[in-house]
Amino acid sequence: MPLSRIVTLIVGLIVILGLALWLIDSLSRLYWQLSYSPLLGNLLLLLLVVLIGGLVAAFVYYVMVLQAGEQRSRRRRQVTPAQIPAAKSDAASSTLQAVRQQVAQIQDEVTRQALLSKSREIEANLARGEIQVVVFGTGSAGKTSLVNAIMGRMVGKVDAPMGTTQVGETYCLRLKGLERKILITDTPGILEAGVAGTEREQLARALATEADLLLFVVDNDLRRSEYEPLKGLAEIGKRSLLVLNKTDLYTDTDKEAILARLRQRVRGFIATNDVVAIAANPQSAQIETGETFQPEPDIVPLLRRMAAILRAEGEDLVADNILLQSLRLGEEARKLIDAQRRRQADKIVDRFQWIGAGVVSVTPLPVVDLLATAAVNAQMVVEIGKIYGCELNMERGRELALSLAKTIASLGIVKGAIQLLSTALQLNVATFVVGRAIQGVTAAYLTRIAGKSFIEYFRHDQDWGDGGMTEVVQRQFQINRRDEFIKAFVQQAIAKVVKPLTEKAEVIEEADSSRELP
Repeated sequence: MPLSRIVTLIVGLIVILGLALWLIDSLSRLYWQLSYSPLLGNLLLLLLVVLIGGLVAAFVYYVMVLQAGEQRSRRRRQVTPAQIPAAKSDAASSTLQAVRQQVAQIQDEVTRQALLSKSREIEANLARGEIQVVVFGTGSAGKTSLVNAIMGRMVGKVDAPMGTTQVGETYCLRLKGLERKILITDTPGILEAGVAGTEREQLARALATEADLLLFVVDNDLRRSEYEPLKGLAEIGKRSLLVLNKTDLYTDTDKEAILARLRQRVRGFIATNDVVAIAANPQSAQIETGETFQPEPDIVPLLRRMAAILRAEGEDLVADNILLQSLRLGEEARKLIDAQRRRQADKIVDRFQWIGAGVVSVTPLPVVDLLATAAVNAQMVVEIGKIYGCELNMERGRELALSLAKTIASLGIVKGAIQLLSTALQLNVATFVVGRAIQGVTAAYLTRIAGKSFIEYFRHDQDWGDGGMTEVVQRQFQINRRDEFIKAFVQQAIAKVVKPLTEKAEVIEEADSSRELP
């Protein structure tokens, strides 16, 4: 028990006992005066005992219980860590769990491990709950000077040339009234020349996208090359302050004019009071005595605005950023899985288009018709569906293949394909072979159109989209009729269809010639 509480208890008890003795003396006299009535005297004595006991109990309760409760409440307020809003925290955790399930499907080991590492890093940030403040801007805007001024000490090299900060450097800051730690990261400058400058800018942008609060530093009016990344970061949900630095170089009139232009340019995605003016590293001046005078940094407007934002919005900023990073990681994983599935599906299409060509070449038909290769295309649909986690039976695959074949025929794509490929083949193959090869090559081409269309269908969860099957098929036909693709496709067709047909024709001719000899 604390000494102060013991002293209070002893003093209180002495006072109560003193009052009790006085009260007992007074009541004893009254008791003797009431001695003619023993009942009243006994009641008075009982009342005295109850009163004294009640006073002692009340005092002990106050000292031992109420004060202890107050101290527990104070300790609870002091040690209870700030909690990220539960709904957003749960959403971020659920998203990370879903991301891990997606990542497990990625076949490339390096990519898979990189994404898992990123998800663990986001989860650690969720647990720590630190506020990430990132200083972003061109190399000459004075970002490092600003960090130095905020920290109150030199934490990095300050110089005029661009490219001073090579990598993202992070420093820890405590703000009175805010329980979370604040991590301030100084990033490399953007818009630097050369390959190294481009690489540093990519690092700076990556750090900026992970910020809870972004300090975008400029030293004059916004250029387009600065405006676009600032707006882009705001559009993905980055809470941003636009900081006009080096105001010591301007007159008050010029400073206010620049601030007005800045606020006008960012209206709609940065609030007016989130555009602040500072002088992080004012230029020194020589006074009359010949001594050099170095003014103190003027960053109070920025510190006040930062403090107001972090105290009022700090919890939501952390939660929103964690959720945003989780969603971005999920989107990255989804794109990687989609690219992986497309590569696998393209291999299936490539295989089946030449199978279809072989079927038609062996059993040539009077008219090229995709219905002739319906069985081949049905199997192709089933295998593509399996890549996208959709298990189809052959009957359903045949229905989809026939439906798409009818759409291709109704759009006149069969005729267009024959004309397109006939022209291309005539430029590359002897005329007598073209007639025999055209059906097989066209069948391969139409199977490709069908396969690519089905990839889009399964990519969008078995949905043809607003334009329906017709729009998807037309788009794939336009993509696959481009000159560069047709040239490559015809070269493949020559190797896989025309050359075997030519060799077969030569064998037949040799056999016929041998039979004609006496």
